[in-house]
Amino acid sequence: MEEERFELAPGATVADLLDAVLSVQRPAPPAGTPPLPRILSRSSFLLNEVAVRNHAVVLKADDVVDVLPPFAGG
Repeated sequence: MEEERFELAPGATVADLLDAVLSVQRPAPPAGTPPLPRILSRSSFLLNEVAVRNHAVVLKADDVVDVLPPFAGG
């Protein structure tokens, strides 16, 4: 499990956090791996262990957002 921390302005939303994640310069993914924007567009998110679908939800200090990428299989 990889963890990243972001300092966001007061009133920042889940959407703002996703923008911040995408603004980080990262190495190219391995061959065959979809680019991060596509993965995030298909992912589900947890805010403090509760599913969140509304990306306009305002984050508070110390909130934890988990990214659940799409899974195959069962």
